[in-house]
Amino acid sequence: MKEKSSMEPENWLSDYGDLLYRYAFSRVRSEAVAEDLLQETLLAAIQGVGKFNGKSSVSSWLVGILKHKIMDYYRKSQREMPLLTDADLGEDLMSHQFDAQGNWQVDLADWLTPEASLDNEEFWKVYYQCQSRLSDTMARLFMLRVVDGVSTEDCCQILGFKTDNQLWVALSRTRMKLRQCLETHWFNQEEDRC
Repeated sequence: MKEKSSMEPENWLSDYGDLLYRYAFSRVRSEAVAEDLLQETLLAAIQGVGKFNGKSSVSSWLVGILKHKIMDYYRKSQREMPLLTDADLGEDLMSHQFDAQGNWQVDLADWLTPEASLDNEEFWKVYYQCQSRLSDTMARLFMLRVVDGVSTEDCCQILGFKTDNQLWVALSRTRMKLRQCLETHWFNQEEDRC
């Protein structure tokens, strides 16, 4: 009996479903939406399988389709999403980062080797907990701009920012919030784990 190739659509859910679901969930933070996006991706792939030229792996091709589905979802839901609130952009983020002389309170050298954390499953649990504390807009912005490398112009359009400056201020605040959370729940705890 001949084994089915990965180009056969009936195998895509079992071969790539987990990968696609995790990718979608990390970006939309909703199980139901991630499942819908997975289904939409597989349906679009089945409809467009004749256009697949084989220059990339099937999984890369499917993730590419999923990225477009996620951006479409962001565009549609952007109208319903509130803009960043004062709490999201609050000055309290900055106040605890610096001492009275304006110097960073935390020495980044104390974080040991952040690269080593990337291979640690516990780190990713903490990261996702920190990401879940962000507002939807901040989480989407971080995933689109930093993780997926979507252009500033496209991020502004997708998320409804009126200017590049608004986007960059929001992204800076988002990075600060993530840093603050990771600093508290991972890097400052790292010494205790050693």
